[in-house]
Amino acid sequence: MSDPELMPVPEPVRRIEVFTGSGRRRRWPEEVKARIVAESYCSESSVCAVARRHGLTPQQLFGWRRLARRGQLALAAEDAPLFAAVVAEPDGGTGAVDPANGEIVVELGGVRLRIGASVPVARAAALIAALQGRA
Repeated sequence: MSDPELMPVPEPVRRIEVFTGSGRRRRWPEEVKARIVAESYCSESSVCAVARRHGLTPQQLFGWRRLARRGQLALAAEDAPLFAAVVAEPDGGTGAVDPANGEIVVELGGVRLRIGASVPVARAAALIAALQGRA
């Protein structure tokens, strides 16, 4: 005597998803962020390719680059991107330049910034960073 309720009934195979890992946001150390940002500036690859190589979204890497431009993400000195060449112009044909009276002129986005020789390096860097953020 068989009971029809106890008989196995064939069912279609169901899909099962297994999630591994912690399931929360990853935390990137500042040194790693700085290295990846520097690579995105120096690499011949696109920003998207650098992001993919490190398991990031391009938006995340662009956000880190924006933080670096604002000075909120410090790049190591050897990793800092070079953004402009220095152009030296002769001083009215005199041939001699007094280093104590020298100045640096930075032009970016239609704004000209003159930095005198007596300005401390940290202040000059802050002024240039502010000029970059405005451009």
